[in-house]
Amino acid sequence: MHLRKLGAERAYRDACGEYLCDGEKLLREALAFGAKLGTVLWTGAPTMELKDASAQYCVPAELLEYVSPLKNSKGPLFSVRKPERRQTAIRSAILLENVQDPGNVGTVIRTANAFGIEAVLLVGDCADAYNFKTVRAAMGALFRQELQVLTRETLPAYLKENGLRLYGAALTAQAQDIRKTNLEGAAVAIGSEGRGLSKELLEICDGQVIIPMLPHSESLNAAVAAAIAMWEMNGGMLPCPR
Repeated sequence: MHLRKLGAERAYRDACGEYLCDGEKLLREALAFGAKLGTVLWTGAPTMELKDASAQYCVPAELLEYVSPLKNSKGPLFSVRKPERRQTAIRSAILLENVQDPGNVGTVIRTANAFGIEAVLLVGDCADAYNFKTVRAAMGALFRQELQVLTRETLPAYLKENGLRLYGAALTAQAQDIRKTNLEGAAVAIGSEGRGLSKELLEICDGQVIIPMLPHSESLNAAVAAAIAMWEMNGGMLPCPR
C-alpha cells in the first residue's frame, strides 16, 4: 500500500516526492501553511473540509493502525507533497552533519523555525527529514521551514551562493566562545554527539566556536547544542509573546 510504504521506506518517499503524517493537529498545520495534500484516511466522519486533497477514505481502525507507523493511531493519516525550495538568498542556517537520530533532526527543524533561522542544512549521513519520527518531532515546522540536503562537495558552492560564513561547533583549542562571535550572516555546523564534526567539514569552516560549559561536563545532545547556537545566532532579538 502506498501510504504504508511512505512511512517505512526512504527510497520510496524520495521516488514519490511525498511523505506521511499522522494526526489532526498536523493536518491543520498542513492546511494553514498551504501544504499539498495527497491521500487522507479517516476512521470516522471527516472533522474538517478538505477541498484540495487528492483522495479521502473512511477506513476501519484496524486498517489505519496497519498503515500507520504510530502505535494506536487515531488518525487522520495523510500524505503530503515535499515542498519546492525557495530561490531567494538565505541569511542564516543551522547545519547538521551525520546526526542520525530522527528525533534530534526533527527537534532542530522545529527549533530553527521558532528562532527564525532561515534554513536547516543536512550534510552527510543524517536522518531523513521526512522520516515519520522526524516529521512528528518537527511538529509541523516542515510545512514552513526551508530545508536543504547537501554533500560536503556541494556545500561550499551553496555557502558562497548565499554569502554565508560557516562556523563549526568543536572542542578544539582554536574554537572561540560562541557568545563572543559575530554570527550575523552565518551558518553554524553541529556534528553528532559521539563524533562531532568531521575533519573534512571543519576544513571548510571559516572559524570554530565552542559552547562554554562547566569542566568535566558531558558533551551536549546535538539538538540541545543546535538550539543554543541558534539562540546566539539571532542575538536574543525575537519579540517576546504577550
